[in-house]
Amino acid sequence: MSVLKGYRVLDFGRYIAGPYCAALLGDMGADVIRIEKVSGGEDRWLSPIAPDGTGAGHMNLSRNKRGMTLNPRKPQGQEVLRRLVSTADIVVANLPRKGLAAMGIDFQALRSIKKDIILTTADGYGDAGPNADQLGFDGVGQAMAGAATLTGPEGRPTRAYVTYVDFGTATLGAFATMAAVLHKERTGEGQHVKANLLHTAVSFNSPVLTEQAVAQRDRTSTHNQGQTSGPTDIIETTTGWIIVQVVGTPLFHRLAEVINEPGWVTDERFLTDDLRGRNHELLAPTLAGWASTMTSEEALSALAAGGVPAAPVLRAAGTLVDPHIVATNMLSPMTYPGVVGTVPVVRAPFTMSSAEVGDVRRAPTLGEHTHELLIELGYSEADIAELRSDRVV
Repeated sequence: MSVLKGYRVLDFGRYIAGPYCAALLGDMGADVIRIEKVSGGEDRWLSPIAPDGTGAGHMNLSRNKRGMTLNPRKPQGQEVLRRLVSTADIVVANLPRKGLAAMGIDFQALRSIKKDIILTTADGYGDAGPNADQLGFDGVGQAMAGAATLTGPEGRPTRAYVTYVDFGTATLGAFATMAAVLHKERTGEGQHVKANLLHTAVSFNSPVLTEQAVAQRDRTSTHNQGQTSGPTDIIETTTGWIIVQVVGTPLFHRLAEVINEPGWVTDERFLTDDLRGRNHELLAPTLAGWASTMTSEEALSALAAGGVPAAPVLRAAGTLVDPHIVATNMLSPMTYPGVVGTVPVVRAPFTMSSAEVGDVRRAPTLGEHTHELLIELGYSEADIAELRSDRVV
């Protein structure tokens, strides 16, 4: 049985932090209802891959959800909203506080409908401090947490393409929501769970920040080379690129044996992780030279035999056909209306030994389950026709 079977989640999220949080709850068996504007949420149309304009992000982040359209700013929409909330256990939204209030999904409004509701929200900066009312995206967190100055070529602060701050905030929000569910089961009390992008980014970069406060290292980017251990680098072979990542003295000794550099083991410049990080420029050319005469397959085979962490650097097309990713079914093929062939959608990024993790169901088309859900809420066919005519749904 799935952990959240029987729980209902209303997903008012947009872009990543809210929708992915709700998707994770759906992976754990919750009945997640994705609620969009009548014209569709902005995030639905990013990176379009379907004839109706639906994008790749929506395909993944709205997996395991039913889809409904609703305009809660209209009086009839507020009535639909109240009925929905009365059936729900959790509401997820990543909207500014003013937006939550305008839609009637701020915590006070939700509690007036259902006292034990759990509201999970995510925003850019949190609800205190001078930036509290500013909007924020993933890159804001990366920049302000000191991460962008440690990424990319030296002297050119670089935002990571993968939006790890958004996905991290969503994951932490889902984690805290599960804790809120446990608290509710113990006490009967709902609560407001809050996450924000900047706090996530600061948390992820906290070792660097703590080091700076105490040791004033003033680190700057060394591109792909490691700084606190080593050698870690992305290096070129005759057929492509691979990453080698060495942390800890045992792994360093293994690498020295694989590339036939026994002198590294006793060299006083390389005796600790900190020293190897400080002297990375002395290690990097030797490692790069070793790999430069081999194919990626040959280099990776030698490193694997020696127990050294390494992997190929893949483009997206390579990731889709990588033998390990294919063998472990990380991506689940499914159909989507109008798309020729199948769409690979990521499965839940975890498993549980004593509970089911739901199979992936495709993302809904715009408003696909609106009629079904309104019937569940007690609306008649005539009522539904009127709501559609008035553009409430």
